[in-house]
Amino acid sequence: MMRRVFASGLLAPIASLSLALAPVALGTPLLLQAGSAQAQVRNLPDFADLVEKVGPAVVNIRTAQKVKAEARPPQGRNVPRPPEGMDENDPFYEFFRRFFPPGQGPQAPRNAPGEEVPRGVGSGFIISADGYLLTNHHVVEGADEIYVTLTDKREFKGRLIGSDKRTDVALVKIEASGLPRLQVGDSNRLRVGEWVLAIGSPFGLENTVTAGIVSAKGRDTGDFLPFIQTDVAVNPGNSGGPLINMAGEVVGINSQIYSRSGGFMGISFAIPIDEATRVAEQLRSSGRVVRGRIGVGIADVTKEVAEPLGLSKAAGALVRNVEAGGPADKAGLEAGDIILRFDGRNVEKSSELPRIVGATKPGSRVNLTVWRKGANKDLTVTVAELEPDKVAAAGTPRTPAPATPPVATAANALGLSVTDLPEERRNQLKVKGGVLVEGSDGPGARAGIRPGDVLLALNNQDITGAKQFADMAAKLDKSRSAALLVRRGDGAQYVPIKPVAMK
Repeated sequence: MMRRVFASGLLAPIASLSLALAPVALGTPLLLQAGSAQAQVRNLPDFADLVEKVGPAVVNIRTAQKVKAEARPPQGRNVPRPPEGMDENDPFYEFFRRFFPPGQGPQAPRNAPGEEVPRGVGSGFIISADGYLLTNHHVVEGADEIYVTLTDKREFKGRLIGSDKRTDVALVKIEASGLPRLQVGDSNRLRVGEWVLAIGSPFGLENTVTAGIVSAKGRDTGDFLPFIQTDVAVNPGNSGGPLINMAGEVVGINSQIYSRSGGFMGISFAIPIDEATRVAEQLRSSGRVVRGRIGVGIADVTKEVAEPLGLSKAAGALVRNVEAGGPADKAGLEAGDIILRFDGRNVEKSSELPRIVGATKPGSRVNLTVWRKGANKDLTVTVAELEPDKVAAAGTPRTPAPATPPVATAANALGLSVTDLPEERRNQLKVKGGVLVEGSDGPGARAGIRPGDVLLALNNQDITGAKQFADMAAKLDKSRSAALLVRRGDGAQYVPIKPVAMK
């Protein structure tokens, strides 16, 4: 089983792999050509000894569900067995045959209540001699029974110790001792271009080895994971298997692929083993993962926003909204703040903040530094516990504009006509000033600002009223972009906008 990312489009044919040797000039002696080829082959890694060493610690995981009373097996809702006339050489024929044998397709007879029906196949690897192993959450999610098969064909029933959906990591235990195990490496020391290999059960084909290189590190495809990107061939069934470095150490758990066909397309993602180990330790001790939260919605800081705000570079996490009554609200954070440091760690990208906060123990009092109105400001926040699927929200309902709004100011260098924000609306939004956009044209319209938006700040200065905003807009440098803090609904966002000269 392998989680698919962007799985859409046509089925791509699987091409054969060929090794391209270095070009040789015409007239080069044949002996020299052969010597060059031999030298290039000698420079290629030999994975045979490595696979022999680590292979026994990789396992096949088969899951099953028990049929409930008067319920059909889950396969009846999925893809049917091989369509009639399907070519046996088709890359997905084996997948259909293994997972949907005759009698288990959509027209399958009802199974008796309590009877086990196959659910899926994945991979895993042993991390301790007494039977603890790691795999993906999505491999074991919803399974009533877990069966673990070793390379020596011994099969054990697995017991789920704990599973974490956010990181897609699961810890399983089998009752055995003296088992081969993988050594845990340091995923932080991985280098782009380094050789790595994967072992798993693609399409149910056990103990399959594929190799490639690390394509990139720190890919942000999830709130709590900076994925390792590789070009190692992984497919459905590789999920949960190890990513191995040339020292024979596990550095990641194969988890996702980028695919438009459902099959491998040259891009796969692995969970860094340091993140997975941290999760596994909590699962082993308490059966669940505890994370911190501060209750903010965040966004990236772009260069177009950083420059007019006076930041030396585009870094940090822009606070779009603050959960009413949450830790950040109590600490004094405001929409428009840019979080630069948290608990002594620099926040270079907004995607780093959830991981840093999540790794902080709930109840901890930590210092954070924000950029506000052109200067650093230090605050102290007490971290709360992240509840399952908790989503930070500002908690302020959006209300319609008054039936008879005040007269709007004339459009300015930003193409915006605004009115003073009524006191009732300010109280609802919990802001001291701001203006309401009544019309948007030219630069404002191109920047995406629309009637009904509330403008809270221009560059590093608060907007207190329509007249003051018009004066500020008139004084803007027409050769440079400005940054408007725009409130829309429950969120706020800095919007870069280029003023124009008024005719």
